Amino acid sequence: MNWYALVGFVIVALAAGLIIFLAFFLQRKTHWREIPVIKGLKRQVGLSVEDGRQLHFAIGRGNLLTPDSMASLTALSAFDQVVRSTAHADRPPVVSSGDGALSILSQSTIFSASGSRTAFVQGRLAGLTPFSYVAGSLQDARNPDVAANVLIGHFGLEIALLTEAAERAGTFVMAGSDDLAAQAVAYAASAQPLIGEELYVVGAYLSDNPVYQASVKVQDIYRWLIVVILVAGALLNLAGIL
Repeated sequence: MNWYALVGFVIVALAAGLIIFLAFFLQRKTHWREIPVIKGLKRQVGLSVEDGRQLHFAIGRGNLLTPDSMASLTALSAFDQVVRSTAHADRPPVVSSGDGALSILSQSTIFSASGSRTAFVQGRLAGLTPFSYVAGSLQDARNPDVAANVLIGHFGLEIALLTEAAERAGTFVMAGSDDLAAQAVAYAASAQPLIGEELYVVGAYLSDNPVYQASVKVQDIYRWLIVVILVAGALLNLAGIL
């Protein structure tokens, strides 16, 4: 028996069960801690509709068959919320990605959220390698009609080129990645970066969907569970039991 696979299955199944329970049986208003950059994004969504400008989402190049996809799928869920909020705007948001399957998902998200017949134009495959992806996204990042650049997903060090271009254009910039090197670059190059697990709660902060709310609560439960296990392991080791 593969014990690692069994433990992984139990962890995932328990998380799914907790999300379902919290979503359907504990539907109370959740008060999140304030994350300034997400609050700023909400403001930019409203301003873009009023000013007739658009938002640019760069959701990275995570391959759907690898763990790298999680950050990009999280970004896609946030993009879905923004598209629904700006469905009737003069200039709908655009999204650029660096993976073929992710590009198709972004187009599907646009179509399902707004019914737009130009989803294939708004959802763009910018490039299939890190720097070709950035080169293809720079046009949107520098577009004078773009009010905000949201750079969240799986990126490497190439995110520095996008953040610099967006900052030079004078737009609002939200930057975050699941890669530690990219996080360090975003922290240094962007005035408003997402740090650590903040990347994974953007969708929940933008939505009232109870499933999104429950997923964040489950993240907190697992975080405290890991802390308890680490502390207990350290104490048992000091006592000579382990």
